[in-house]
Amino acid sequence: MKIRTHRARTALTALATGAVLALAGASATAATAADGPRFLAPADLPPHPSSPWYAGPVTAGQPDPLPMCVGEALPSTSSHRAYWTDLDANALQVTVVERDEQEAADFAGLLRRDLADCATNLEQDPDVTASAKDYGELGVGDGAHVYGVHTATSWGSSDIALFSVGRDGNTVTVVKWAQMGTFQDAPVKAFKATTRTAVKKLS
Repeated sequence: MKIRTHRARTALTALATGAVLALAGASATAATAADGPRFLAPADLPPHPSSPWYAGPVTAGQPDPLPMCVGEALPSTSSHRAYWTDLDANALQVTVVERDEQEAADFAGLLRRDLADCATNLEQDPDVTASAKDYGELGVGDGAHVYGVHTATSWGSSDIALFSVGRDGNTVTVVKWAQMGTFQDAPVKAFKATTRTAVKKLS
């Protein structure tokens, strides 16, 4: 009985130690996830008429594939999260933490210039016709700007995308929403609300 009791106590001690280590590991993981800017939740995205939104994990590095218009400017220090629906709508958020506010302001300016020139650059492909709209600035954080880009191809596809660039302090975020359609299908008002939420979560 003494041997069995000793073994039982040893087993219970091991289980308790394992549980403590597991809890410590979970706490460390939660703390790591909490570090840095928060990302959009699926419910923060423009509502889809027939599908919920789903989200992947927040991932360090550049998204693959790179998003059109802004992808080439994204550094390796980016973090990103992808979103999708049961149908054709998808979204992406990319966030970059710069060393100081001036670098963040410069980077946000670079992204805005890339988006302003996006349609022209896309039309360098003879099979692509593109047009853009500037939906203006939003007074959130240290500023945000919203754009729309429509693309049509010679093989018949028609896609609409909304982009926003926002900054708060030394952190910049880019949000992209896209689906098949035209400018008439773009949920601009809801996307502006999404952008405001994204920038507020940076601080």
